Amino acid sequence: MVGLFKLFHTQLYYYHWNHNLKYDVTFGAYKWSVFCRWQAMNLNDKLINVEQFSSDDVLESLTTAILVLDTNLRVCYINTSTEVMFEISQRQAEHIPFQTLLPGETHLLNSLRRVISNGQALIEREIQLFLPAAGEIVVDCSIKMLDVAEPHLLVELAQLDYQQRVNRDENLHTQQQVVRGLAHEIKNPLGGLRGAAQLLERQLDSDDLKEYTRIIINEADRLQNLMTRMLGPYQQSEKQFLNIHEVLQRVRQLVDIEVDERLQFIADYDPSIPDLHADFDQLIQIILNIVRNAVQAMHGIGIIRLKTRIQRNLTIEKRFYKLGVLIEIEDNGPGIPKQLQDSLFYPLVTGRADGTGLGLYLVQNLVQRNAGTVSCISHAGQTIFSIIFPLELNRER
Repeated sequence: MVGLFKLFHTQLYYYHWNHNLKYDVTFGAYKWSVFCRWQAMNLNDKLINVEQFSSDDVLESLTTAILVLDTNLRVCYINTSTEVMFEISQRQAEHIPFQTLLPGETHLLNSLRRVISNGQALIEREIQLFLPAAGEIVVDCSIKMLDVAEPHLLVELAQLDYQQRVNRDENLHTQQQVVRGLAHEIKNPLGGLRGAAQLLERQLDSDDLKEYTRIIINEADRLQNLMTRMLGPYQQSEKQFLNIHEVLQRVRQLVDIEVDERLQFIADYDPSIPDLHADFDQLIQIILNIVRNAVQAMHGIGIIRLKTRIQRNLTIEKRFYKLGVLIEIEDNGPGIPKQLQDSLFYPLVTGRADGTGLGLYLVQNLVQRNAGTVSCISHAGQTIFSIIFPLELNRER
């Protein structure tokens, strides 16, 4: 503050000198009051009005699940992220025992009781929890006592597989750009190679030698088709407002024609989901590819569950969305081999002898074109593909 006053003092002196005015150093008190008013005006412009933020707004915007429990481990409060994680509302969760949310979980309950007994905050890393609604998740957990009138516990659950999915999507998107660039570089000279083989074939009289040129032409065509599929469709997405359940029902009708009664579909839809802004044909292709993979993995015998839910407070490719739709395609097949799960959406990765390895790569590509994200968890007896699209109007990509 003293340094700023000296600067103001110097500026005031030069103002008087430049305007041929008498500068009286005896007016120190006056100058100081002017300086303080000047400084206050500058500070007022920079101060943030904290009253515009309510604690409820902040808590409801967090992607971390927040729970407040009493000393009997009964739920007093949960934020929106907790509602999404456990698929339960604040009203339904209020006053119920915490173990009702996590049946069979003993490690976390012991940690909660330990914090109540000794009052010391506790942080635990990479805890595996089983949620009845979502299956197994991995979280970092923070527990501390709240300093309020009556003792309460504050529990924070940060879902790690969500962050890992975000990082995977970013890395996969970068690698896909490299693959697409490489496919372009391969595809361009293939036309010249094929044309040269055709010209050479016209100059040859021997049928034996022409057999070699035909091999070159056929292989060039095969590679050309492969590169075309890797690059994906050329046309721009034709987005419109659509009902996601119409997409799911259309896919169900298409697959029902190909299978018999040994394959059963279960629809678990949330009818309150608003219309989604996306390309109808591309969404059909996305769901159809995943469902057909499930049918092939189960050899046409089993159960496929199609599920939709609202999602809140999403981050997709570093963009935040308040609302989104979750689409889950679940089957009870043998599961995806562990060694393939990390590279599942890469091109030319397949677990079938007759597979091309481009189906899920195309799924990832089309999902990204519609501003969404896709992930998969799998073990023996259960495979779930989860697709999330924002329910906010996005600019064309």
